[in-house]
Amino acid sequence: MEETKLTGRIVTPDDAEYDQARINNNLGVPKFPRIIVFCQNTNDVVNALKWVKENHVPFRIRSGRHSYENFSLVNGGLVIDVSEMDRITFNSKGMTAKIEAGANLGKVYNELWKKGTTIPAGTESSVGLLGLVLGGGIGMLSRLFGLACDNLLEVEMAIVNEQREVELIKANKNHNSDLFWACCGGGGGNFGVVTSLTFKVQPISKVSIFSITWEWEDFEAAFDAWQHWATNADKRLTSEIELKSKEANQIIAQGEFVGSSFKLKELLQPLIDVGCPKKVVIKEVSYIEAVQFFDDPSGNQPAPRKRSGSFLNKPFPKEAILTMKHFLENAPNEKSSIWHQSLGGAVEEVGSNETAFYYRDAIIAQEYLATWSHPSEERANIRWIEELRNALSRYTTGDYVNWPDRFIRDWPTAYYGENFKKLREVKRAYDPCNLFHFPQSIPPFINWF
Repeated sequence: MEETKLTGRIVTPDDAEYDQARINNNLGVPKFPRIIVFCQNTNDVVNALKWVKENHVPFRIRSGRHSYENFSLVNGGLVIDVSEMDRITFNSKGMTAKIEAGANLGKVYNELWKKGTTIPAGTESSVGLLGLVLGGGIGMLSRLFGLACDNLLEVEMAIVNEQREVELIKANKNHNSDLFWACCGGGGGNFGVVTSLTFKVQPISKVSIFSITWEWEDFEAAFDAWQHWATNADKRLTSEIELKSKEANQIIAQGEFVGSSFKLKELLQPLIDVGCPKKVVIKEVSYIEAVQFFDDPSGNQPAPRKRSGSFLNKPFPKEAILTMKHFLENAPNEKSSIWHQSLGGAVEEVGSNETAFYYRDAIIAQEYLATWSHPSEERANIRWIEELRNALSRYTTGDYVNWPDRFIRDWPTAYYGENFKKLREVKRAYDPCNLFHFPQSIPPFINWF
């Protein structure tokens, strides 16, 4: 049998562009692949999969480079990078968009905006749409339109079947429906290499946005008011609040409302009345201006970082708020923060077993963030994140698979709750040899007779 040749743009350590091609958004977990294949089309993906299978070389799949634990890289192996496959095909009659697996959020939002449409997804422009959707996908339109995966219609994927042959398949609600279910929150890289996603798109034009900033003295009052207000607000309003370190001295709530600024101001009044806000911004803008408003340039820049997270099923009592305050008073540096996004609305209208995304009843997603500049600071920052997560664990549940944390012991339950068993069954059906694996990948379900 003739040996498969790798195709696409191939980068190895001998190439000048290797260092740039190698790095991910998180510089804190460096890895050095032997080969990086930038696929230009589906054929390149198929050839790469055949090649790693024939040569028994470890491999990973990469799209937007935002895997927080760098699970999309592998030392000494091959990276199948789909980021240069980013074409978008819009169907105005069916109000759908077929998006290749490498498109990032910035491109998706800009291309769909030209047609007066969007999909609900995240905020950082350099994040790959693919990984975000496969983990669920939360963002500033979640309460109105649901998770990104709730707007997914079809997935195209290259798998290695039971005959150990590479096969291109489609998954939707009617065909390979178990795999489609798993792709809606079951995390990236577990079953095959996704080559494209098809979505129903949502018409959008103007929206209203807000930003309210308090200083440290209003920490408890601002967070407590936000957590009760945000999760019971009009479902057209999705919001976030970031609690920054005491050194940074900033508590900032922001959000997006699909409606008028006049109505938004009315909805916001309970928050505006809390404490002494230093700055209040409310304005009506085009949707694409809102996208730019929420895009965080610092999140798009590679840096050494550690993240983790959890979900809240009910508001935090005073003790939990004081725990967050204590940690932010003793943060490793001023860049440390705790970020929250309101859920509910359309997110909770889907049952926890209807998709692989389990935490449908959660009212808030909570993320812990640490960034540093010198290697000597790494240990203190990682310890701060882990101790914070543990201290809050009595008030929280699980973790979002898109905020992976390699130190979570029972990660299957943390990410997938009661959906883990079914995910293992899907794994057995589509990747029985466990070819697609990484430190926190879903293992196949084994029946012992």
